[in-house]
Amino acid sequence: MFKTDWLGVTTNVNSIGTSIPGVNIQESDESFMVAVAAPGKTREDFNIELDNDVLTISSEEKKENENPEKNGRYTRKEFSYSNFKRAFSLPETVESEKIAASYTNGVLEIMLPKKEEAKVQPKRMIEIA
Repeated sequence: MFKTDWLGVTTNVNSIGTSIPGVNIQESDESFMVAVAAPGKTREDFNIELDNDVLTISSEEKKENENPEKNGRYTRKEFSYSNFKRAFSLPETVESEKIAASYTNGVLEIMLPKKEEAKVQPKRMIEIA
């Protein structure tokens, strides 16, 4: 299902300091679960957008390593930028109005529930008239 219905596109936002997190996509009878490994971030660091059945996950974090001597000269001062952007074309079977996300223990999880007609129906016996 994943290889034929999803199109994964990875985009680097900035080539310096860019780290593209790994993504796992798991399918069950009821939904898809997209898990993004992004330790050290907070939920406020993420942007998740859905536009024309394209799910885009991005993050931009700017850190400045402070020198303890605030009034002294810099011998070295480093800026750190950690950006990424991942986009996925969703299959038609996803119920886009019910997408939900959570961030726990360094993993961003996005639940993509399936539409009712796309769920696996239980086996049933059909009587012959």
